[in-house]
Amino acid sequence: MKLIYIVGAVAGTVIPYYFFLQFFQTQGLDLLTFIQALFANGAASGLTADLLISSAVFWCYLLARKEPLTWLYILLNVSIGLSCALPLYLLMQLRAGSQHAAEQAGQSA
Repeated sequence: MKLIYIVGAVAGTVIPYYFFLQFFQTQGLDLLTFIQALFANGAASGLTADLLISSAVFWCYLLARKEPLTWLYILLNVSIGLSCALPLYLLMQLRAGSQHAAEQAGQSA
């Protein structure tokens, strides 16, 4: 799973930015045009709504659990996207679980 999360976080950074850079190269850094493009048609609007809802649920989950580095995952979500923030969060949870298991094994020995 570790490799899947790492690949997901890297791909979740590179692929969206590839498309964002193409958009900004042709349209310039016009935020209003970018927001309009997010809702340009039914398909884009549906995907945008799905992303916004999923991001909001992720943030609520992080805040409710008082996760360490919540601010980092929210910053990554806003600046790169959920496709980077979520796999990175899952990777860190996997590592924390592995560390906890190793500590438990050391205490029982």
